[in-house]
Amino acid sequence: MQPNRQTTNQREEEILRVVRLSGGSCRVSYLADRLGVSNETIRRNVRSLEESAIVRKVHGGVHLVEDIHEAPLMNRMDIHADAKERLASAVAETISDGDSLFLDIGSTTAYVALALRQRRDLYVVTNSVFVAQTLATRNNNRVFLAGGELRPHDGGAFGSEALDFIRRFNVQFAILSVGAVNSELGFMLHDLEEANVAHVASQNAQVRIVVADSEKFNKRAPVSLKHSDKIDVLYTDTAPPKNISKMLEENDIEVVVP
Repeated sequence: MQPNRQTTNQREEEILRVVRLSGGSCRVSYLADRLGVSNETIRRNVRSLEESAIVRKVHGGVHLVEDIHEAPLMNRMDIHADAKERLASAVAETISDGDSLFLDIGSTTAYVALALRQRRDLYVVTNSVFVAQTLATRNNNRVFLAGGELRPHDGGAFGSEALDFIRRFNVQFAILSVGAVNSELGFMLHDLEEANVAHVASQNAQVRIVVADSEKFNKRAPVSLKHSDKIDVLYTDTAPPKNISKMLEENDIEVVVP
């Protein structure tokens, strides 16, 4: 059951906004300074938020109550599968035989890899074992898999070796997944290593595409993509809400709803 996340006053909303912008946790004294009120006022509002299961009090501070961990890849493949398949097909239609692309380890990009099985002569760079297995040894594709230790829950390669490897390639398309699309913080990921890979891949691509179903809207994850990682296109399954649309327009990001 989802906790009741209703706040009771404007200050509680302001507290949540500051905590989110601070990465999910911060000290009571910092909140008091930012909002221009006493520490006791902050503690009183935090108690109310804690009763609603929105935050958790820690020693001298406050922490958002939010699941920041991702399920294993195969489990995530089953979530909103129809929407992911539809998005993957739309993205695949923009890819031609012989194109070069980077695909990351997300469940949605795994569906993109499946949709690309009919393409030929692709030049694919990835840190995902699933993507490599899906597209290698077929239709004269060339597939380059980043090295390094593979994570057990998603078969993704991360670390300095993987980053150095990906950095050597310049591709036409970087196709990326995200954990959340937030109106204030933009595109967000569950893991710093994933954000580092997205940063390197996006810097070396001509077109940067994020593929995310509408369940990601107005959610939050621990790590934001850097502003320098300019995303060009968002593929999603429904029209974004107004606050998300505003964020996308301000950043000149095209929205495609198949």
